[in-house]
Amino acid sequence: MILRSLPHSVDTINAPANPPPITWEETDCPLCGRRDAELLLEAADPTPAPGQIGLRFPVVQCRVCDMVYTNPRPDRFSIGHFYPADYRPHRRPRKIATSARTRPVLSRLLGRPNPVRRGELPWPTTGRLLDFGCGGGAFLKRMADQGWQVTGLDAAVGAVHTIRDELGLTALVGSLPHPELQPCSFDVVTMWHSLEHVHQPLDVLREAFRLLVPGGRLVVATPNRDSWAARWFGSSWFGLDLPRHLSHFTPATLSTMLVASGFRVTFVRDLRHSDWLRSSAKLGVRNGLGAWSQLLTWKPLAKATAFAAYVAGQSDCMMAVAERPAY
Repeated sequence: MILRSLPHSVDTINAPANPPPITWEETDCPLCGRRDAELLLEAADPTPAPGQIGLRFPVVQCRVCDMVYTNPRPDRFSIGHFYPADYRPHRRPRKIATSARTRPVLSRLLGRPNPVRRGELPWPTTGRLLDFGCGGGAFLKRMADQGWQVTGLDAAVGAVHTIRDELGLTALVGSLPHPELQPCSFDVVTMWHSLEHVHQPLDVLREAFRLLVPGGRLVVATPNRDSWAARWFGSSWFGLDLPRHLSHFTPATLSTMLVASGFRVTFVRDLRHSDWLRSSAKLGVRNGLGAWSQLLTWKPLAKATAFAAYVAGQSDCMMAVAERPAY
């Protein structure tokens, strides 16, 4: 394991004029607050900047509550070193996703189901929506087109400016808590693959609880560490994405954190990502895992395997819906 300060790449999170050097921090468990963890694995950044090649990051598991997290990790002032300028979630969307009805039958069956497309956004009508970690704004635009009053929030300055200037939508720079967001001002808060990126996920969830109206809903999607792909690929699993992913949830630890934040969990269910499985397979090939990894780079086999994992409750992506109690 190598932990050292490195030359700065492009910081797309805060984009300071004179970026600080990388500072590493040891952290307590983000769920229970204890400091009693064992090493699970070490893995490299799958997309390292030139000066960061060879750097490996440790992933540990709390012996008290089973939470898995990256430790040590870059602190919140220097994590931006590890977000490249072309980081995919921050890119401007080339087009908004089309209706599932226009996709080929096989793609609809074996591909990735979109919970919003399938009418699962947990609110009976349109309302006020906050998308935490809004990235390039594709989801915001789709929901605005459906009549929602949307607000985006993201730490990536460039992505927020793109949403404002090119999509004409409301977006803020930063994280939670945010001084411009008031209590009980949203009906739904969504976190599509953003909670695993934050240094203090419990604080973020508690603030989301405060921002929701009584009876409001929270939607969280994260990688699922308790999945076939995570076990098959180990340090080559695409869902690790070190060091950008700081928390590595299972259905149990995500549910526990939601309850600790005051929420009542409605459900946690699998989502299918055959493209994730293929990405893991490609990393596995690069890391010498064997011929079976090469087989899973074949798209039809990856789709079939992802569908089998979904049926078995072993997908490497999950979605939780939770409610702020009305009382």
